[in-house]
Amino acid sequence: MIIRPVLLKEPSPKVMMHKTGTLLRTVFSRSWLAESIRKPALLPCAGTISRYTASSSSNSALITDRQLLYPPKYNTPREAWVETLGTLEGRKVGLIPLHPDIFAEFPRIDVIHENVKWQKLYQHVDYAHQRTRAEMPGGGRKPWPQKKTGRARHGSIRSPLFKGGGAAKGPRGPKSFFYMLDLQNRAKGLKCTLSAKFAQDDLHIVDSFESLSSPESQFLEALAAKRNWGLSVLFVDDTDFMAKNIALACRGLPSFTLMPVYGLNCFSMLKHETVVLTTRAVDKIEERLKRVDNLLRQNDPRHAR
Repeated sequence: MIIRPVLLKEPSPKVMMHKTGTLLRTVFSRSWLAESIRKPALLPCAGTISRYTASSSSNSALITDRQLLYPPKYNTPREAWVETLGTLEGRKVGLIPLHPDIFAEFPRIDVIHENVKWQKLYQHVDYAHQRTRAEMPGGGRKPWPQKKTGRARHGSIRSPLFKGGGAAKGPRGPKSFFYMLDLQNRAKGLKCTLSAKFAQDDLHIVDSFESLSSPESQFLEALAAKRNWGLSVLFVDDTDFMAKNIALACRGLPSFTLMPVYGLNCFSMLKHETVVLTTRAVDKIEERLKRVDNLLRQNDPRHAR
């Protein structure tokens, strides 16, 4: 592979992003290129971007060096900007590759529907309950003699034939609707939902949640409005120990949710308008989903030698 040095610095507002098919391309204006030539920074262009430091008004500029744990054999990695939460506008601090098997999967609507249906049913419990004649109070005495009355024979006034009697075939709750969806469809649903969010520009990547500069809920709400994130945002990190500022800011915003990677699911991603992942969360998501793919491939008899 031939490594070509390119001139790269912090993206300016003149950078225009275009989505052509599934590839994310950047078109730089001539004025920006002339400006970058005056202050060059040589970087290798080979699918990943190396880490470098450069002086700026925010004291640091970071580009993440990210190697894919399971490099794709046939498809081209997708690329996504890495933003920071320090300012309202959001400064681009890097450009990282994303695995195409995770973030460029064909959006199977039927698989996503099966995942949402499974999530709604496995936590649903029907508590409807009706008592039988044995559970009703009273009714121990025979209402009238067996013979010589001209009426039908009965043994208890709590029979289902009487008003106020027990139910014959009523609901006997609590009844659980829990069932386990197979591993292949669960992994496929996550990949399809992540790919659909990424294709619709509703998935964003930040360097870390520690970069949020203010614990005020108004600041986080204004940040989401400035970046067109919508009214509901799902923040996902690799651990459940969240940064102090973002935990305090989300506490006053019911539509802003914090979630660790191990709790990521299709229903929550579809419920929120925007999904925000940290770089560490992206690493763990790709690692776990590709591990599941390898496990399913090993257990598949079609791939057995």
